[in-house]
Amino acid sequence: MQAFRKAPITFRHNLAETGLFDDDALARLLDAYPAELYDINLFDFDAEGQATMRTGARGRLPGREVLEGVKQGRIWVQLRRAEAWYPALTPLMKQAFDEIAGEARGFSPVQLNGQLIMSAPGAKVPFHADAPGVILFHLRGRKRIWIYPVDEAHMPQQGMENIMLKQQTEDLPYSRDMDAAAAVFDLEPGMAASWPLHAPHRIENLGTFNVSLSVDYQTWGSRLTNGAHFANGMLRRWGLPVAAMDKTPMAARAGLWAASLGLKRLGLVEDRIKGFERSFEIGDTQKAA
Repeated sequence: MQAFRKAPITFRHNLAETGLFDDDALARLLDAYPAELYDINLFDFDAEGQATMRTGARGRLPGREVLEGVKQGRIWVQLRRAEAWYPALTPLMKQAFDEIAGEARGFSPVQLNGQLIMSAPGAKVPFHADAPGVILFHLRGRKRIWIYPVDEAHMPQQGMENIMLKQQTEDLPYSRDMDAAAAVFDLEPGMAASWPLHAPHRIENLGTFNVSLSVDYQTWGSRLTNGAHFANGMLRRWGLPVAAMDKTPMAARAGLWAASLGLKRLGLVEDRIKGFERSFEIGDTQKAA
């Protein structure tokens, strides 16, 4: 794990062997999950692979039919806060991170948020970058992930500033010629993938129904860096100079993070992504597939 958080890597885990992600367990979970933590999304892709997202509603289908709808369509269902709302998973997720911390020197996450994702055989996740750190634990099916460098060509600093200011979603402009710079991994059940903070990535399922657990984590380093991006975004809006983040030492990031706390309280920037219109119900996706 010497390259953990420094480069894209894969490693093994045992969450896929627990029985928590078979059809019966998932159907029960879908029935019980809080509606406000339940996301259903459908992506339409153009010839270049750039995505447009439509957000849907579960409707009144029971969990088993929701699961069948995922298997037959090109949607994905995301259950947010899985670390809190899937109690059987909570200690296993903590154990997995304790094992990683035991092998990766200096890794001490201060917050974990799990998203359990069920996706159709033809589903794709578009080119995007996450604000927190991420480990993707793959559980069922097969998928391919492309992970790109954290540089101005793939992840412009101003783009991350806008993500932190909630002026744009985490989706980024993409063209297929970017793939030449990507590290590519095929994930099987029992594999996990990790990448450097803010590294853009995209995912395609390889013709099978997929289940994955995506865990966002925060360390103090990532918190300071993200706060610095927020403050830099405000400085840029005011026409003030902004240093490159890779040239900004952690002490300076800490100062910018402290400034971001006050700036957020002032509410100077309107959140442009707080609501997506629900444009379909899950049964409709079988017609769209």
